[in-house]
Amino acid sequence: MHTREMRLRQTILDTLAFEPSIDASRIRVIVVDDIVTLFGEVCSYAEKIAADSAVQQIKGVRGIKQEIQVKCPKHRECGDDQIAERVRNILAWDVSLPADMVRVTVERGWVTLSGQVAWNFQKLAAADAVRRLSGVTGITNAIAVQPCRDVTGIKDRIEAALRRTAELNARRIRVEVVGGWVRLEGSVDAWYKRGVAERAAWAASGVTSVENCLTVR
Repeated sequence: MHTREMRLRQTILDTLAFEPSIDASRIRVIVVDDIVTLFGEVCSYAEKIAADSAVQQIKGVRGIKQEIQVKCPKHRECGDDQIAERVRNILAWDVSLPADMVRVTVERGWVTLSGQVAWNFQKLAAADAVRRLSGVTGITNAIAVQPCRDVTGIKDRIEAALRRTAELNARRIRVEVVGGWVRLEGSVDAWYKRGVAERAAWAASGVTSVENCLTVR
C-alpha cells in the first residue's frame, strides 16, 4: 500500500471511529487506487448505511465497495413475517407515501420494496423508514417512479438545479435527457457529490430514471 493510500485508510478509520452510530472496531478497511472496500460485521442495516455515508464524505475517495455484513444480535432477531408486518406499519404511518402503493416482501431479513410512486423522494423515504428497523439485513428498493406525461423542459430544470447547488461545479457536468430518462456525465471532485448531483436530477418533475456516470477526479 502506498503512503497516500495509507493516509487515506487512516483517515477513514478515524472518521468511522468518530461517528457515534458506528462500532468501528467491527469494520475493516482496504484502500487500493483510492477505491475503498469496507468489510466486517455490524449489528444493523442502519449502521452499515451510516458507515457507507461517512466514507463517502471523505476527500480522496473515488469509489466504495460495500461488503459489510449485517448480523443482528440474538435478542433482536425477528422472523420474516414479523419484519414484514413492521415494515407495512411504518410505511402506513409515513405521511410522504401514498397509501397502499408500496408492496413488501421479506426473505431472511432482506426486505424488497416494490410498487409505484409519483416522486423519487417517496421511493427514498420508503427505504429510509425501513432501514432503521431491527432485524432488517438489507433492502432492495424496486419501487418505480410513475412516468409523467409532460417531459418538456426537464434538461433545463436539471441544469438550473445543478447551477444552484453550491457543492457542484455545474460546468463539469453534462446532462442528457430522453423522455423521462436522464444520464449524468462528466466529473466531480468528491464521491459524495455524485449523490448530490443525482438528487438534483431526480428533483426535476418528469424524471423516471437517472443513470449516474459521473467520475471522481
